[in-house]
Amino acid sequence: MTVNHPDTLYRIALSLCDGVGPILAKNLINTLGSAEAIFKESDKGLAAIPGISSKVRASLRAPHPLKRAEKEMSFIEKNAFLMHFYQDASFPRRLKHCADAPVIIYQKGNLNLNPSRSLAIVGTRSVTDYGRGFLEDFMPDLKAFQPQVISGLAYGVDAIAHRESVNHNLKTIAVVAHGLDSIYPALHRGLAADILEKGGAIITEFLSESKPDRENFPKRNRIIAGMSDAVIVVEAARKGGALITADLAFQYNRDVFALPGRYRDTFSEGCNLLIKSNRANLLESTKDIEYIMRWQQKEQVQQAQLPLFDDMSAEEQSLISAIGADSQPKEIEWLANQLELPMSKLLVQLMNLELKGLLVSMPGKRYRLG
Repeated sequence: MTVNHPDTLYRIALSLCDGVGPILAKNLINTLGSAEAIFKESDKGLAAIPGISSKVRASLRAPHPLKRAEKEMSFIEKNAFLMHFYQDASFPRRLKHCADAPVIIYQKGNLNLNPSRSLAIVGTRSVTDYGRGFLEDFMPDLKAFQPQVISGLAYGVDAIAHRESVNHNLKTIAVVAHGLDSIYPALHRGLAADILEKGGAIITEFLSESKPDRENFPKRNRIIAGMSDAVIVVEAARKGGALITADLAFQYNRDVFALPGRYRDTFSEGCNLLIKSNRANLLESTKDIEYIMRWQQKEQVQQAQLPLFDDMSAEEQSLISAIGADSQPKEIEWLANQLELPMSKLLVQLMNLELKGLLVSMPGKRYRLG
């Protein structure tokens, strides 16, 4: 979504209205057709919609949300940031299926947020040599599977996950709990710059000038969990953000992995608890990811595809490559956006490849390799 979209001002303003969270905002848009229509609906019409209190109606009539939205549009345009509305093809497709997903994601950097594979790595800020050593061994091996690595740019495990991703040429996304006009913690400004320089991204649901307030971090954590195929917990106490992210991932039906530790180590208690309660798979190496996620290494995928390509057109080859030989089905809207194809032409290609037995259609207008 661009700043020039006619509904942009109202979409941003809607996120600023008191009492309007992501679920209600989506219900309103689905009911009235657009964010602009919500602001222009009569008070009587709004009152007839379930869940619309007098407080919400008053907020929609107040001048502040639209004025603040105008300021945000200028900020986004000036900095050439990206915006992704939940109905856009560019919006993270994994996150889109989470009921409480944000209405808008703001992005610094040009990374595609819909990769074939996505892996979140989270854990304690007080990482020990054990956790650090694991990541330093794990990340080079992870490169063979080429996932996007998602974390929260915090001290400890997050920072190591981002740094190791940068060092091993893995695209990484930092999900932050504040606006894109700042970096928190400030000591990670250099790391954030390196993430962007290597083709990664920094994303948030928060507007500029938003501070990293305590209540923002659980919201950030749901984005990390929702955007991932799986979440890895590397060292965590029994309480904290990493366990919140793992619980959210479990609720979103994502696979969760945890690095086990010694029973007396404080920062292994959370991981051990996840494993003991059957909420996480025990993680020792990338072989566990490969087995549980049914991921193939990218080189193996390419070799397997070579014989198939001999009998396909260039367009069909591009479509097969976009879908990828992993276990993650791709939505038709995402394919159209990736390949920049008209939907009518894409449907014909999908049907032809399905008839050849190279693709399998799945519920929800999704496709995977046959």
